[in-house]
Amino acid sequence: MAFSVVILAAGKGTRMKSALPKVLHPVGGLPMVQRIINTTQAMDASRIHLVYGHGGDQLKAQLEGDNLNWCLQAEQLGTGHAVQQAADAIKDDEDVLILVGDAPLIRQETLERLKAVKAECDLALLTVELEDPTGMGRIIRENDNITAIVEHKDATDDQRKIREINTGMMMMAGADLKRWLGELRNDNAQGEYYLTDVIAMAAAEGKQIQAAQPDAPVEVEGVNNRAQLANLERALQARQAHALMMDGVTLADPARLDIRGTVTAGQDVAIDVNVILQGNVELGDGVIIGPNCVLTNCKIGANTIIEANSIVEDAQVSSACTIGPYARLRPGAVMKDGSKVGNFVEMKKAVLGEGAKANHLTYLGDAEVGPRANIGAGTITCNYDGVNKSKTIIGENAFIGSNSSLVAPVKVGDGATVGAGSVITGEVEAGALAVARGKQRNIPDWPRPTKKA
Repeated sequence: MAFSVVILAAGKGTRMKSALPKVLHPVGGLPMVQRIINTTQAMDASRIHLVYGHGGDQLKAQLEGDNLNWCLQAEQLGTGHAVQQAADAIKDDEDVLILVGDAPLIRQETLERLKAVKAECDLALLTVELEDPTGMGRIIRENDNITAIVEHKDATDDQRKIREINTGMMMMAGADLKRWLGELRNDNAQGEYYLTDVIAMAAAEGKQIQAAQPDAPVEVEGVNNRAQLANLERALQARQAHALMMDGVTLADPARLDIRGTVTAGQDVAIDVNVILQGNVELGDGVIIGPNCVLTNCKIGANTIIEANSIVEDAQVSSACTIGPYARLRPGAVMKDGSKVGNFVEMKKAVLGEGAKANHLTYLGDAEVGPRANIGAGTITCNYDGVNKSKTIIGENAFIGSNSSLVAPVKVGDGATVGAGSVITGEVEAGALAVARGKQRNIPDWPRPTKKA
């Protein structure tokens, strides 16, 4: 049966003490509400209604590509009032899944479980059992049918012994939901319209109300402050690290890996401590990543070694390459099979050919380096004249001596050699030696300066 989703994301999040709306605070590199949107999109929801309030412009700027139905809750008058803002867009003949926007770790498998329960009853609640349910609404049952949710302050001593609590997430038919929303009253101490009141309404009509539960309580934990945000971040990282290890990846310490995106890995991948993987990262068979590395939106070929403290961003690395330590590949960098960049080498919009190497202290920007070329320490491609950027082409088997500057646009031919300390401003023909440096002068018996009194 077709279903739509209502996500409640209107709260300001005062306890976050932030100018950023609460639901935009990131967990695992994504705004928490974005994680919920992505999960429901994977379930093929027919439409997603986002109820928003505080920080609407910021929300729309962050989530503009998600084809959402934006429902403004100008005043925050309770959860029932929030869902009312989406009522006009809800169809009678569809089911409606109601979610909270600050519980980002909810899994698709859990929501599918809730859907399956709804298929067998009239209203399905997502509940969870807690060791300490203090302060939470308790689930009340009669003959296994849920009949009410009693808030902690209103519960009797016996009811407070109940460990099953409400998560605020539920699913029901659109026609039922709209009818019950129209009957909500705000005659309570807070003067708010509570979505939980629909449970008693459904029970009074004789509806069958059943529950589904997540595998772990952390899936339904919400965020109200920075400490809770940090707790969910660590829980997500633990979940992701476990999944990688189950796929055969060796992690030196699962607690010291952060994944802020998606990672795919081949066989026998090993990752040392304090590594951050961001965006879309693909690791081939046998890739080894040393400690303190940051990889962002990159593809790393099989059997490549990335040494400690290296950064790879928006780059493509082929098989059997070596990177680092302390190397940086910036956007547009391409390393072909068997190439190598060593310590303190930086590449930007540059291609390093098969078997080519730049072992130390080098900058390759807007460059094309041929197969098996050797770039000496301290070499830089001078690609920027203050206005325009130009290209450097270094041929196959070329040798660039240490401390050389190649002033682009310039070409060094196949098999050519550039003498150490040269500043190359014109083309070097294939097989030629280019030496461009000032003539050495030796002054005998030169008196060293002395310190003035």
